[in-house]
Amino acid sequence: MRRKSGPHQSAEKTVKDIRRATCKRHATEEKIRIVLEGLCGEYSIAELCRREGIAQSLYYSWSKEFLEAGKKRLKAGDYSLGRALASLGETHAR
Repeated sequence: MRRKSGPHQSAEKTVKDIRRATCKRHATEEKIRIVLEGLCGEYSIAELCRREGIAQSLYYSWSKEFLEAGKKRLKAGDYSLGRALASLGETHAR
């Protein structure tokens, strides 16, 4: 298959570069705060995500990671909340 060349390819590259540059990176503490706020149930997930400016699918992936990390720590017999949160931070750093 032949690669595209010309102005169309450079336009696609420009769009990808812009998306990469504007992609917001969230700190681990911010992710935990958002997930815990969602778990509290004070606001709907849709409302929380709108307020935070994230997609609902992103919230649910963070929530899944958070709960799996907690489950892993409980199975290991470590009931320390601080260690569980630190473990969650390690999984996001990878």
